[in-house]
Amino acid sequence: MQWEIVIGLEVHTQLSTQSKIFSGASTAFGAAPNAEACAVDLALPGVLPVLNRGAVDRAIRFGLAVGAKVNSPSIFARKNYFYPDLPKGYQISQYELPVVEGGTVTIHVGEMEKTIRLVRAHLEEDAGKSLHEDFHGMTGIDLNRAGTPLLEIVSEPDMRSSQEAVTYAKMVHSLVRWIGICDGNMQEGSFRCDANVSVRPHGSERLGTRCEIKNLNSFRFLEKAIDYEARRQIEILEDGGTIQQQTRLYDPDKDETRAMRSKEDAQDYRYFPDPDLLPLEIAESWIAKAKSGLPELPEQMRVRLEREYGLSSYDTSALTADREIAEYYDATVAKLPSDPKLCANWIMGELPAYLNDEAKSFDSCPLSPVQLAQLLMRIKDGTISGKIAKEVFKQMWSKAAQTATAWKNRDSKLDDNLADQIIESQGLKQISDSGELESLIDGVIAANVKSVEEFKAGKEKAFNALVGQVMKAARGKANPAQVNEIMRRKLEA
Repeated sequence: MQWEIVIGLEVHTQLSTQSKIFSGASTAFGAAPNAEACAVDLALPGVLPVLNRGAVDRAIRFGLAVGAKVNSPSIFARKNYFYPDLPKGYQISQYELPVVEGGTVTIHVGEMEKTIRLVRAHLEEDAGKSLHEDFHGMTGIDLNRAGTPLLEIVSEPDMRSSQEAVTYAKMVHSLVRWIGICDGNMQEGSFRCDANVSVRPHGSERLGTRCEIKNLNSFRFLEKAIDYEARRQIEILEDGGTIQQQTRLYDPDKDETRAMRSKEDAQDYRYFPDPDLLPLEIAESWIAKAKSGLPELPEQMRVRLEREYGLSSYDTSALTADREIAEYYDATVAKLPSDPKLCANWIMGELPAYLNDEAKSFDSCPLSPVQLAQLLMRIKDGTISGKIAKEVFKQMWSKAAQTATAWKNRDSKLDDNLADQIIESQGLKQISDSGELESLIDGVIAANVKSVEEFKAGKEKAFNALVGQVMKAARGKANPAQVNEIMRRKLEA
């Protein structure tokens, strides 16, 4: 039997506020256990929650970015369950009336474009954390995370493979960072996914019994967990068994999911409106202000880059994968609008290679777009070859890195001429004088009679070997296009 995998994701994004959603306690990562848990977070008697306006503002921005409806009013509810890291015995969340309803996210998998529908995005507080290591068989509770503001983004079960799910998760990750509502740090738990996975006979419209895989904090784990869980369910069904609705945990060491508990439904949580929090009214003026503050969104920028610069969909997708990359490209091509493709190639190739080696992001890149554009201008005007440009780039990177300052945080006018300084000081200018090149080529032809004869016999590789000898004689500084043209003219004469 052919099986179809059905996947829906719940993405938990930690909002980038400095304080928690219902208290003034800090959300900074890395403090000593329980150092950032105040009376409200601990649910001490008599305390009352006060909603963080910044968290609401970030939820509105997300809703606008995905074309969703921003509800007014929206209602905060109590989600009742008992767990050691939940001091109140309930979590303040949203259920019947979330702040964001509907919306879509468009993904590209290979040549296929697919729209993933969103059910909702609702505000809620995070729970604390149970620590099981180094406690001699006991469990420690750290409530620093309790009350941290989350926006839970819930998709419809529209994905049909782990590849689609990962692509969607990456798109949401990029979007929340792009609009500045979440730092997206998966290692610190700022962005994590729960995957609802089920299988059904191919062509069936009826959904299978789903299992939820909790707290996946890397895209690789998300892919592996979905693939394992789908195989597990298919094997059970093909053996005549039935799937139990469960909450499961992915173990990356064993590459398997295992049962945590039976999966609860909404009625098990006994949702009811929180009596301590009034309905959240969001004025149209607030929505309008949030809309005016949104940057150009990734999809809008992709369309613009294709229209204005004729870039391919592959190039535009890569350049808009991250807002820092997009801003860097825009700043570079503004200085060299005559060759947007050359700018794109270097920003997708040489730059990320150096950044990855040093574990840096584009935001902390030491080389400014102005400096890169100047280097590319020297390729464009024939001052240096592409090969020499890579050597110049290496030296530029080293010098720029000595400032220990990201390009955004310094006056680029102080070092705009870095490429020219290196080219001039080291005599790296390309040889473009036709008389000098003809002299070099004549010498190579005279010294390589065998290769000349092989070329005349139809062996094109011999031509490349002769050009290589010229470049060697010129120490890589000869203009390759001119060398090719003059060499071919002389040989064919």
